[in-house]
Amino acid sequence: MNWETEGFLLSKKKFRENANIISVFTKTKGKVSGIVYGGNSRKIRNYLQIGNKIFLSYSSKNENSIGYFKTELIDPISPKFFDNKEKTTAIMSTSNLLNQLLPESQNHQTIYRNLELLNDQYNYEYWIIHFIFWELNLVMVLIWKNLKIIKTTYKLSNLME
Repeated sequence: MNWETEGFLLSKKKFRENANIISVFTKTKGKVSGIVYGGNSRKIRNYLQIGNKIFLSYSSKNENSIGYFKTELIDPISPKFFDNKEKTTAIMSTSNLLNQLLPESQNHQTIYRNLELLNDQYNYEYWIIHFIFWELNLVMVLIWKNLKIIKTTYKLSNLME
């Protein structure tokens, strides 16, 4: 299974001597995890910063096994705000929320589009208002999706009685 897309880096963990296991949020595949060989090298380590937008080439033997990423930097979002504690914390918070709340391999284009818009707002003075509304919208989108599932399940269980 091979594909290419762009996404935002949500988390990274050191794996063996020179590799990382990363979790990314992509436009077409949702949240996906995989191994980046050479992730601790100087070249790759510099742009594998949480929140950065990266281009991904993914390959795996099948859907059930962990795959391998080749990555390239598209937009360095995190380094722009290393000198601003509040913005850095907001970027880390969005990445952590998405990493914890989103299931693997489920497409969430609305959330992805809203994250892109939020990342553009960090350059402006009133970015915090957009951040708060992004969080509210995230909760609404996730709850609404779950309510649809519950409603469908409830209807099916009533039909079975």
